[in-house]
Amino acid sequence: MNTAIQLHITPGQEEQFREEGYFILERALPDEQLEMLRAECDLAVAQTDAEMERHNVEIIGINIRGNRYFIGQPSLARPVLREVLLGEIMAEICRATLGDNAIVGWEQFVVKGADNGMKFSWHQDAGYAAALGQQDIKPGVSCWCALDDMSEENGTIYVLPYARAGGGKLVAHTRDEELNDQVGYFGDDPGIPVIVPAGSIAVFSGFTFHRSGFNTTNKMRRVYLPQYGGAIARNEDGSVFGRSDVILENGVRPQ
Repeated sequence: MNTAIQLHITPGQEEQFREEGYFILERALPDEQLEMLRAECDLAVAQTDAEMERHNVEIIGINIRGNRYFIGQPSLARPVLREVLLGEIMAEICRATLGDNAIVGWEQFVVKGADNGMKFSWHQDAGYAAALGQQDIKPGVSCWCALDDMSEENGTIYVLPYARAGGGKLVAHTRDEELNDQVGYFGDDPGIPVIVPAGSIAVFSGFTFHRSGFNTTNKMRRVYLPQYGGAIARNEDGSVFGRSDVILENGVRPQ
């Protein structure tokens, strides 16, 4: 049982992030935070289903009822999530990957429904930011927090090291007309599967290509995904893109 915040990022993991664009932290989340995130995720899915029912639709954006969900900025409505979003674990990841100054860029729950949870195409997170209008894109860091044990059967993510796709740079993406996915890699490299226990965190750059498979199990596959940058992201008109909550300033978490 993991009940305390005990996170150690090694020099080797920091180097792997710089050279390959990712590293894995197994069982990094304390049990209390893991259970809170699970409960909040289930609530967010129920609320999204209710919204679809109100509008008599099965799809909103890239959310497909009972199939896959991308529920953005949940902590704005549920402040309890900020204990993870702005907590010491994420701050330590930001120190190791971004340096002494970091802000929240985005957060979301990512869920695949039981039995028929759909795949998600090869993309860089920065590719979605570009499609939504972010300017002067820096890579940032994504913290893919596994709320369930992850396997190829339940649709875990696969990552491609920089040398195998993208080269650590933003690649042009094309929108899939059927699923609304942004797609940036069309090769046949299957990628490296992230097979980890619940509470683990896959840390990867916004320029790292990743995809996910189908969920063929009888349980949902749930993820909490906060994302951070070294500076506030801007739209073309100068307005803030996403979020601007400070998690690190000169190496210290604001009180």
